[in-house]
Amino acid sequence: MAEWDLTPKIGPYLDRHLVFPLLEFLDVKGFYDETDLKRGKLEILSKTSMVDLAMDVHKHLYPDLEVPASLKERRVGILNNFKQLQAETEPALKIFSRDDVDEQIKQSRDSKQLLEFLVTNHNFNPELVDTCYKFAKVQYECGNYLGASEYLYFHRILVQSTDVNYLNGMWGKLASEILMQSWDTALEDFTRLRQFIDESVFGSSLQTLQQRTWLIHWSLFVFFNHPKGRDLIIDLFLYQKQYLNAIQTTCPWILRYLATAVITNKSLRRNVMKDLIKVIQEESYTYRDPITSFIEELYVNFDFDGAQSKLRDCENVLINDFFLVACLDDFVENSRMMIFETFCRIHECITISMLADKLSMSPEDAEKWIVNLIRNAKLDAKIDSKQGTVVMGVETNSPYQQLVEKTKMLSIRSTELKSSIEKKKKSLNWGAADF
Repeated sequence: MAEWDLTPKIGPYLDRHLVFPLLEFLDVKGFYDETDLKRGKLEILSKTSMVDLAMDVHKHLYPDLEVPASLKERRVGILNNFKQLQAETEPALKIFSRDDVDEQIKQSRDSKQLLEFLVTNHNFNPELVDTCYKFAKVQYECGNYLGASEYLYFHRILVQSTDVNYLNGMWGKLASEILMQSWDTALEDFTRLRQFIDESVFGSSLQTLQQRTWLIHWSLFVFFNHPKGRDLIIDLFLYQKQYLNAIQTTCPWILRYLATAVITNKSLRRNVMKDLIKVIQEESYTYRDPITSFIEELYVNFDFDGAQSKLRDCENVLINDFFLVACLDDFVENSRMMIFETFCRIHECITISMLADKLSMSPEDAEKWIVNLIRNAKLDAKIDSKQGTVVMGVETNSPYQQLVEKTKMLSIRSTELKSSIEKKKKSLNWGAADF
């Protein structure tokens, strides 16, 4: 399974703290050497302030050796720095805990207005803003993600978007919410960060591409845990040109996650499969795995034996992928339905034993599965138990159904179009002001 593991490709685009859960997952799966994984954990931890955890991993890795004195000394230094920053930011925390300040935060239109209110009414020291950022960073490095999130929020609402630490603070806030598994808040922070990246002008096109590539990889945590994630990933990765270009340019392995989202999304699958197939074929020379190959075998080659074989490989890939392991049941169920639907479009009368073979099921289980599918999906099909066959009717969508299917993505695309128009309008206004 190491052949299909994407951790070495994904890891360089993640923060060290985000890599650690992936290594923990691989440790449980056991297809890498345990000692090598522990060394990897220790190397990551040595570049953070989670010294206690680093010392614990060191003891497991080298049980006969003493914990290095440098780690113990570093722990003391980190603890002293933590206490100092905690004392310096305590006045800010007291101010932000007041009810009138909370109400003002909700009413303030911008950070400048809020800062003026705090300075005028609560003797707030503006220098505390940068101190809050420093303390948030220290807490994050120590693994206190709740505290980091809280102080990064204070920092974001008090500084302008031009502040030198504004973008870094947004990345840190998103990472903190991901590591706390606060998926609703993480989605809000992801959306805010994406909007900032899309509307900003970085030093070069390469820097913009780099920011989008990082965002694509970080988004996997959100998209495969949030209830709306599998809809959002399709729109962002497949229909937002700048992000699709980033995937095709720097990280074609992300197609595994896009393909899985499409396969497991019953409501959108029919409408987007043609577009997905086009992208998979375009990138087949740079990236291919059992999941993308399954789609090609089924929809391009119409090779049902090949699709069946790839489906077995897909199960192994999903069960050993940190982001996709929870999708396994939906993926297998929907993949079987895709095979069934495609096979039925070609044949009018199919024997249950043949379908069972194509679906990797026993004839009895296949018959029950088909009965439930016909009942739940309201397919135009009948089962002849005596003959052991499934007889397909001619399926035609009503004009109403065709309209519904074509307009499912309309609201999302309209929102994106509106955002794009506003962005261009804003840039034109800036140009006119400069002139």
